[in-house]
Amino acid sequence: MNSLSNLLAPRARPSLPLPLPLRAAAPATSSARAAAPAPRRWRQRARLPSPVSAVAAEAPSAASLIDGEEKEKEEGQFDWLDQWYPLAPVCDLDPGAPHGKTVLGLRVVAWYDRAVDEWRVFDDACPHRLAPLSEGRIDDKGRLQCVYHGWCFDGRGACQFIPQAPALGPPVHKNSKACVASYPSVVQNNILWFYPRADEEHRDVLQRKRPPFIPEIDDPSFVTVYGVRDLPYGYDVLVENLMDPAHVPYAHKGLMGKFCKKEDLGRVEFDIEGGGPIKMKTKEANVDGFLTEQQENRGYFRYVAPCTFYGSPLPREVAPFAVDDSPLPSEATEEEKKKKPQFMMVFMCIPVAPGKSRVIWALPRNVGVWLDKVIPRWYYHMGPNALFDSDMYLLHVEERNFAAAGVENWHKAVYVPTSSDNMVIAFRNWFRKHCKSQVGWAVPTADQLPVTPTKDKLMERYWSHVAQCRSCSAALKAMKALEVALQFASVAVVGFLAVAKGTLVTSVVQRAAVVSLAVLCFGASRWLASFIQKNFYFHDYIHAYK
Repeated sequence: MNSLSNLLAPRARPSLPLPLPLRAAAPATSSARAAAPAPRRWRQRARLPSPVSAVAAEAPSAASLIDGEEKEKEEGQFDWLDQWYPLAPVCDLDPGAPHGKTVLGLRVVAWYDRAVDEWRVFDDACPHRLAPLSEGRIDDKGRLQCVYHGWCFDGRGACQFIPQAPALGPPVHKNSKACVASYPSVVQNNILWFYPRADEEHRDVLQRKRPPFIPEIDDPSFVTVYGVRDLPYGYDVLVENLMDPAHVPYAHKGLMGKFCKKEDLGRVEFDIEGGGPIKMKTKEANVDGFLTEQQENRGYFRYVAPCTFYGSPLPREVAPFAVDDSPLPSEATEEEKKKKPQFMMVFMCIPVAPGKSRVIWALPRNVGVWLDKVIPRWYYHMGPNALFDSDMYLLHVEERNFAAAGVENWHKAVYVPTSSDNMVIAFRNWFRKHCKSQVGWAVPTADQLPVTPTKDKLMERYWSHVAQCRSCSAALKAMKALEVALQFASVAVVGFLAVAKGTLVTSVVQRAAVVSLAVLCFGASRWLASFIQKNFYFHDYIHAYK
C-alpha cells in the first residue's frame, strides 16, 4: 500500500497528517439552500432501499478482527438520506452551463447562480413536461432555462418566466406546480456537496450537519490534485476495493514500480510482485464508520460513512502526531511540525445506481508544491486512471459473482483468513450491521445489475472521466488540434519539396532534410494519435503480459 504514493505524488517523505475523530467540519464557502415554496414533487422521495449486489454477512471469524465483541442488541440503522453527498470538484464545473449528475439513483442538476455567486442543485426535471434541465442553459439574466419550452427558474427553484403564458393573463408561473425542487448545497474543500432532501424542514440542515471536512485540503501550505471517474461496478465493491491494500502489487502490476520484500519470519518463498503480510487493526467502529491502523507505524485510514475514505499509507514516524493524537517522541516546535512533509489520499465514494458508482479523489500534499505550477492537472490524472482501468474488469465480474452467490451468503462465498482483509471485513460488517447490506436509494430502483458490455466500452475513459474533467477536455482539444497541424505540416512539406525542387531545394542534403522533416511531422502525428487513444479513450490492461 505504501507504494501507492509513488504514482500519485512526488517522491518525498511525507508525514501523517493529524487525524480528527470524524474531521469536524469547518465553515463552508457557501450556504445551504432549500426548495422554493411547495415545489411539485414528481418523484417519490421515500427511502426505498434496494441491494446493490451482495450482502456482507459476517464470517464466523470476522468478529474477532474488530475491537470488542459485537453487541447482540440491534444498533441504530444508517439513514442514507440524512447525509451530504459530493457531486464534483468545483474546478471541473463550468459556471456557464448546467451539469447533470446521478446520486443514490436521484438525477440532479448543478448550476451556478450569478445572482448570489453560489452553486445550486435542483431536480433534473422541468416541472412542465419533465425534460432534463441539465440539457438547458443559463439565460442572459442568470436563470436556469429549460431548452424544451424556455421556462426559466431562479436560484430558489421558483419559475420566473413562461414564454407561452400571455403577459396580461393569470400569473401561472407563480403556481407552486411550476416550481422545481431545490436541494441544500454547499461548497466545502473545493467540492460541491448536496443534501438529498428538498423539504422545507431541511432548509437549514447545514447548521445541524456538515459534510466531512479535511483540513489539509484548505491549508494554504498544501496543494491538492482533484479527479473524478465513473465506474462500472457498485458502491460497496468500490469501497471494498479501496480498503484492500493487498491487491495493489498484483492487480496494478507494472504501474506501481517494484515493491520491497516484506519481512516475514520463517518465509522461504517470495514472489516477484512483492506481496506479503499486512498487519492492520480496526477500532472505533460504529454507525458513522471506523478507523484502521496499519501496525508498526505504517499509516492509517478512516472511513466516514457513507462517502469519505481518507488517510495516509506512509510510516507514522514521519508525522508530528500519532493516529490516536498522542505525541510521538519528538520535541519539535509547531513551526517544525508544519514543515514536515505530508501526503494524504482522500477518496469520496458515491453510489450512483445498482452496478454503478463514482469516485472523486483529492490528493493534498505539502511537498513538491512548485510542481503544480509547471505540470498540468491532466498529467496527474493519467496515473489514477490507469490504476482504475487495471482492476476494473476484475471488480465488474466480481460483483456479478457476489450477486450469483446470494446477498445473504457473502461470508460463505469468500475466504478471508489474513489480517490484510481487516478493512474489507470491517466495511462489510458495517454495511450489514447498519445498512442491512443495502444502499438506501432515494428513488425506487430495480435491484438488477446492468448487462456486461464489451471491454472497450466497459473501460472507456472519455465519458467516465474526460468529459467530466475540464483539464483533460481542454488537453484533448489541444492535442487533437496539434495532431491535425502535424499532419498538415507533413503534407505541406512534401508539397514544398515538389514545387521547390530544382529552384530553392537543389542539393541532395537539402532534399533529404525536407523529406526528414515531413517524415518527422507524420511520425509525431501518429504517436500523438496513439497517446490520445490510450489516455483519453481506451487502453486495455492485460494482466497475463505484465
